[in-house]
Amino acid sequence: MRLITLALAALLLLIQYPLWLGKGGWLRVADFEGQVDVAHKKNAELIARNAKLDSEVRDLKDGTGAVEERARYELSMIKQNEIFIQIVGKGQAEAAVPAAAAPPVDIAQ
Repeated sequence: MRLITLALAALLLLIQYPLWLGKGGWLRVADFEGQVDVAHKKNAELIARNAKLDSEVRDLKDGTGAVEERARYELSMIKQNEIFIQIVGKGQAEAAVPAAAAPPVDIAQ
């Protein structure tokens, strides 16, 4: 009787091996599900980035708003009869360009 019990236990372990550690086992399936989740998150980030770039390209092609915004923030350009005010924080005091050193540049409208 004891030999039959040991044989059945050994067979049970042999049957469980492919379920847990085999090619289509639970551990491998869980690992693949984790990889799929990471890929879905990365795809969502890339889709959001592509949508942002697409809207920016469309705005640059169709309107002047994006060009004007870039001129204002990146080149510090202002329109005619506009006043440019720059607020400088404590840590930015040395890096700020004084208004007298850089004359304002007009943006043609």
